[in-house]
Amino acid sequence: MRMSMRRFTCLTNAFSKKVGNLPAAVALHFAHYKFARTHKTLRVTHAMEAGVADRLWSLHDLVGEMSAGDCS
Repeated sequence: MRMSMRRFTCLTNAFSKKVGNLPAAVALHFAHYKFARTHKTLRVTHAMEAGVADRLWSLHDLVGEMSAGDCS
């Protein structure tokens, strides 16, 4: 995770200056990794392999799920 997210390196422009932005960025990273990124050897996403999802999610699907969730 540290190698794929530049927010954990303080020498970049994407460094999280606000503590509240970091959990949101980590959650978005994991959602993309589990639901939208195809694993090379499995040829499906991790969520599809676990039986949680039945299709490959797009960025539009991820943003829709984030906005539909309770953020309070």
